[in-house]
Amino acid sequence: MSSAFLSTSSTDPSTADDRWLSAGRVGKPHGLDGAFHVTWPRIRVLRDAATVTVGGVARTIKRLGGTDEKPTLVLEGVHSREQVDAIRGQDLMIERAAAPPLGDDEWYAEDLAGCRVVDGAVAVGVVEKMLAYPSCELLDVVRDGQPNILVPLIDDAVRSVDIAAKLIDVNTTFLGLAD
Repeated sequence: MSSAFLSTSSTDPSTADDRWLSAGRVGKPHGLDGAFHVTWPRIRVLRDAATVTVGGVARTIKRLGGTDEKPTLVLEGVHSREQVDAIRGQDLMIERAAAPPLGDDEWYAEDLAGCRVVDGAVAVGVVEKMLAYPSCELLDVVRDGQPNILVPLIDDAVRSVDIAAKLIDVNTTFLGLAD
């Protein structure tokens, strides 16, 4: 089970506009020309983007550099370290329609948040957010009157994901939750 360029962005999925995706966040300045590091990058999304919206302002991407793990970006209209500092911490938003197509078993973190989690017909909880860990992504699942659980996005733990139905079927026996 894979999960394409999922975001750990602070964008609240309950208030985010479904037309937009975060491609990363403005990080610290890099040099003197308005370049900056991108934190929480979705490199596949950034690589295909011609423009990003930052703080409600659409800006053309002039240069994408650095590495896939530590990209740097230069935006039209941002020419100094001070201008970068003014937008630091803001999401780099792109229209979902401009994002590259997803493959099989790939989802955006924004689409997983709010999904009901079940084991067959038994309700387990609701996905609050996705967490990116080095070994795999994890679903943070809120359960009524019980502690949250973390569900790894691996085949043994997750049977199916139906984004349209907002439903994720998990194996609670594998997760150690079955009675």
